[in-house]
Amino acid sequence: MATAWRGLRLGTRLALALGVLALVVFGLVGAITVSVMRESLLHRLDSQLDDLQVQYRTSQLTPRPTRPSNRDTLVGVVYRFGDDGAPVAVESTNLPSDTSMLEAMAKSVHTGSRAARQTVWLAGNEYRALAISVPGRVRVLAISQEETEHTIKTLALVEALTFFAALAVLVGAGAAVLRRGLQPLGDMAFTAHEIASTDLTARSVDLSTRAEGTGGGLEVEELRTAFNVMLAHIDESLAARSAAEQRLRQFVADASHELRTPLTSIRGYADLFAYAAANEPAERDRLMGRMREEAGRMSALLDDLLLLARLDATETPLRPERVDLVELAMAAAEGFHAGRPEHPLSFDSQVDSLRLDADPMRLRQVLDNLLTNGAVHTEPGTAVALRVRAEPGWAVVEVADAGPGISEQDQARVFDRFYRVDDSRTRGSGGTGLGLSVVHSLVAAHGGTVSLTSRPGDTVFTVRLPSASLVGGSPQVDS
Repeated sequence: MATAWRGLRLGTRLALALGVLALVVFGLVGAITVSVMRESLLHRLDSQLDDLQVQYRTSQLTPRPTRPSNRDTLVGVVYRFGDDGAPVAVESTNLPSDTSMLEAMAKSVHTGSRAARQTVWLAGNEYRALAISVPGRVRVLAISQEETEHTIKTLALVEALTFFAALAVLVGAGAAVLRRGLQPLGDMAFTAHEIASTDLTARSVDLSTRAEGTGGGLEVEELRTAFNVMLAHIDESLAARSAAEQRLRQFVADASHELRTPLTSIRGYADLFAYAAANEPAERDRLMGRMREEAGRMSALLDDLLLLARLDATETPLRPERVDLVELAMAAAEGFHAGRPEHPLSFDSQVDSLRLDADPMRLRQVLDNLLTNGAVHTEPGTAVALRVRAEPGWAVVEVADAGPGISEQDQARVFDRFYRVDDSRTRGSGGTGLGLSVVHSLVAAHGGTVSLTSRPGDTVFTVRLPSASLVGGSPQVDS
């Protein structure tokens, strides 16, 4: 039974539950109505009995002008009592054969009660009886309750028919209203089935389907909104996953290409070494140097790839400590000046000290990569500037160069992995296309941001990092 009930549709269950509730309510209303009507009719019969008692003479049943309607249903008897206390009927009208209940009422009045009133059974019918004491006698009158019972039964029948008709209309109309009200849920279920039949493992997934329509009430509207928000979130997540997979495929292809280049060079140099090593010591040394360069390039590439992989896996390879950004920037400037003397560098700091919590080695790597990027993509003699300043809550580092600038199309992709603005020149200088990607990832791991603005003659990379404290001053260095 419980299984069958759970197998019904929600609208059907609600309609049946509504019908059962209405049936209980109708039953209670009907029972109360019949009970009140019965009491009212019995009170009316009692009033008629009181009137009839007044109409009769003191000790006789010969009535004064009486109601004809009462003569056919009236039962009357006058009892006297002998010395033994037994009632003896001295007058009667319409008296049935079995008068035991009337005699019991008469004895009750004779022994002390002034009057008695109750329902009795006479000749198989219900009567409303009244016994009252008169001088030396007890008079008992009874009126049939046949009309009263008929009225009660008619009322009960009419109520039952009316209630069942109302119940049928209520259940039918309620089922129609519930079906219409629950239609939005059916639409959402249909949408869910459509999505369930969609292959979410495909490379391109279309989840543009949404639960449309209006109505159904506030709760259904909230459910529809939540359902559509969930679909939108799933759609965005699948799109992000697809994009991530595409980036991963591109990353693997680019990494394979980048690794194949130095490996091919090393293999070629090794073959040349095998032929030239025995006869040409100078050529041997040159080839060994080239192999070491290619191996170093491959090692740097692998280090960058490992660092990016760890950052992508939320495994932050940082060892933060309290560092002074001004000192770190000055050290980076000195290192750049020593390694790239062909590019004049200017260093400017608006503060003497700018402290923050960061990994000094990784932060130095960010500065070195930005400075190297400015040197690699500009001609010798192009000025490079390193500037440090403070903003409320932030430490700001700018690396600028006076090179030819970066086009808007390239600016949107300079932080992508393996992306090169000038592929041929970058390869020639040993670049891997990962330097700016490493900068972006390391700055983000420190809770900061890096941005680019560029036009011919002025390219500026701006790094913002959360600062810890600030000490005033403005050291400047030109080199």
